[in-house]
Amino acid sequence: MLNETSQDQVNDIQALLDTPSTKHTATRRTALKVALGVGYTAAAGDIMAQTAVKTSADGLKTGEITVELNGFKVPAYMAAPAGKTNLPVILVIQEIFGVHEYIADTARRFAKMGYLAIAPELFARQGDPTKYNVMADLIKEVVSKVPDAQVMADLDGMVKWAAANGGDASKIGITGFCWGGRITWMYAAHNKAVKAGVAWYGRLEGAPNPLSPTNPIDVVGSINGPVLGLYGGADTGIPVASVDKMKAALATGSAAAKKSEFVVYDGAPHAFHADYRPSYRKEPAEDGFKRAVDWFKANGVSQTTPY
Repeated sequence: MLNETSQDQVNDIQALLDTPSTKHTATRRTALKVALGVGYTAAAGDIMAQTAVKTSADGLKTGEITVELNGFKVPAYMAAPAGKTNLPVILVIQEIFGVHEYIADTARRFAKMGYLAIAPELFARQGDPTKYNVMADLIKEVVSKVPDAQVMADLDGMVKWAAANGGDASKIGITGFCWGGRITWMYAAHNKAVKAGVAWYGRLEGAPNPLSPTNPIDVVGSINGPVLGLYGGADTGIPVASVDKMKAALATGSAAAKKSEFVVYDGAPHAFHADYRPSYRKEPAEDGFKRAVDWFKANGVSQTTPY
């Protein structure tokens, strides 16, 4: 049985494999490989050809780091302006497919704007998403075994690493996509250092379980930094009715919860920012990213002097 956290992603992959597209010329086998993640260094050739946005590393320091947390070395991709310090920090949170080229490219986009961006592999203890070719196996053997508490602790560790490696611990932001969108809401309620978050189509409610005992709608009273929610009006996994319920809950929450906002893009499907999939919608993706940057700046996650 697929859990609620991943059902919307399952819908997306089915659509990717079943829908012909003149914009995407790779085979279905390649498309599935892209969707399941290709790792840090294998994003080349026909796979990279499917990525709509390509951000160079010119002027940036980029690469894989490892952060030892509770005796385990958690890998992450980082990107930052080369030679700069006291940088505002953005945590970039993956989809269920891990930290592949699309997530790394998103980190570089933030780095180009003066941020230290870190995208940690939050499934590293449970397994490597790039090794799976069957969606049900990925969910059953990896995603469903990842506790929220582990994720929160790993992100705390990434914040500490950032503070010791050129980041400004007083300017912490977080953004994430689908699975990572839900985590964005949860971490904004977990860490008091978070000044702002931007959640892209992350699940807002659902049945609790031992590894995920609460959901965003349950923690509105604890939100520390306001969150901007970017959602699709045609998302079959997260209906507008769920967004409306979250809006009502936020109105009863913390001061930061009450400052949180939503933008719902009419006609946009789930994963409209994922530029390696047919779900990508250029206009809402670009508008959403601009809004994300503006949101961070408006809430104190920005440079005092621009580069």
